[in-house]
Amino acid sequence: MDIRQLTYFIAIAECGSFTRAAEKLHIAQPALSIAMKKLEQQLDMPLFDRSDRHIALTHEGEVLIQHARLILQQVEDARIAMNELKGLQKGEVRLGVPSMLGSYYFPDILMGFKSRYPKLKLTLVEAGTQSIRSMLLNGELDLGVIRSADLPDSLEAEPLLTSEMVAVVSPNHEFSQYESVTFEQFFSQELVMFKQGYFHRDYIDNVCQKHHLKPEIAFETNLLPMILSIIRQEFAISALLEMVTRHEPGLVAVPFSTPVHLNLAIAWRKNGYLSLADRAFMEFIKEHQRHRKEAVSRGVHAES
Repeated sequence: MDIRQLTYFIAIAECGSFTRAAEKLHIAQPALSIAMKKLEQQLDMPLFDRSDRHIALTHEGEVLIQHARLILQQVEDARIAMNELKGLQKGEVRLGVPSMLGSYYFPDILMGFKSRYPKLKLTLVEAGTQSIRSMLLNGELDLGVIRSADLPDSLEAEPLLTSEMVAVVSPNHEFSQYESVTFEQFFSQELVMFKQGYFHRDYIDNVCQKHHLKPEIAFETNLLPMILSIIRQEFAISALLEMVTRHEPGLVAVPFSTPVHLNLAIAWRKNGYLSLADRAFMEFIKEHQRHRKEAVSRGVHAES
């Protein structure tokens, strides 16, 4: 069993077809079939159920693919480690962030980091925290922002920030005059929400379940600009992080009468390899946070 065989095996499993896998790998299908036959003979067990037109993994194949992905990820980690002997001249940070943080928290950080390390590549993926968690575990991302409460044993994390979730309405909405709103008041309105899998939607769904409330969801979209437009045009209201309303005109933030604070963390695979570029990015975030706290502190002292 070698790396090439495991690469072929994973490609077939993911494509569900020898033909599509051969095209993806840019090899002839007969050569791919022979390689898999040899692997099955070496292991003395079938890895694929070929009884249907769609190739499926056997139980033995399901067990092997977990180990195969881990082995290939470790090989990739080793390649990165060797390349890092050249220093921070090359490298890539693959970061997954929820939409609100990607739009309002990370732009300054990303631009500052790129200015300091111009030769490093930054790949930013905006997705729901459930998807980010899966991509971290699969090795598709190096770092990802998730809720601290959603941290599985296979990930490690450091606290990133705590932010308040608030009701967001247009200036003409009756709630805009309220000091706070209850969950019952909020859920009596037509809502525009992210789809399930995004941390703010998951939290809202949990609130509904806990308080036996039924949300009136009129719109579902993962496009933050669309959500903001719908609120401004008074078709619905939503719940977003307070940082959104600090940067967007035509919106009013109304706290919940039971304050909602979300703790977010930046996570990575526990058994994975954090490259020099990843570690440099983590240190840059910490530096950015220190500067932000110092600026806030100076502002408080200036006012007093």
